[in-house]
Amino acid sequence: MIEDNDDNTFFKSVMSDVKPLKTDKKVLLKTPKENSPGLEQRRRSAQAPRENAATGLSLDYITPVDPLAVLSFLRPGVQKGVFKKLRLGKYPIDARLDLHGLTVKEAHVAVLKFVKDCVNHDVRCALVTHGKGIDRKPQPAMLKSCIATWLPNLNQLLAFHTARKRHGGAGATYLLLRKSDKNRRTNWERHIGKRG
Repeated sequence: MIEDNDDNTFFKSVMSDVKPLKTDKKVLLKTPKENSPGLEQRRRSAQAPRENAATGLSLDYITPVDPLAVLSFLRPGVQKGVFKKLRLGKYPIDARLDLHGLTVKEAHVAVLKFVKDCVNHDVRCALVTHGKGIDRKPQPAMLKSCIATWLPNLNQLLAFHTARKRHGGAGATYLLLRKSDKNRRTNWERHIGKRG
């Protein structure tokens, strides 16, 4: 059995001719991390007051979009063919809302009420005209940016997309709404009836 003292002696004998490497003095530089827009948004959200988060009216929560940007959102589970039909403006527009001249707060109230009314009246496709806001100072496309931020949070909404030119182009957005319980039941019965 080798004793600890023997291990220590053996190690010293093996390492007797080893010399430390010469190194230059090192200076550690911190490289700045690049902040992505998503990281910045999460940081602002965490620092803003909680009550503003609930209403969505704090402009800190609104991610600015370009006045000519295409807005597009698709909830998981929506068929690609349905979304394509929406994108191409092939659904009949059953309801329209114009936000021109409204403040952010007024627009928020109007959008919430409009979407609720659309669902209650079995509207499948609607159009919201918000304008492009190209010449608005200091924040262009404010209402458009608000729409892009608010709409994904509305459970009644399945998808939205920037409208075709004939319906307002970059200044308007198509909304695809969930079917009401009554319409879903009717649709289900119609399809079950075809099978029987």
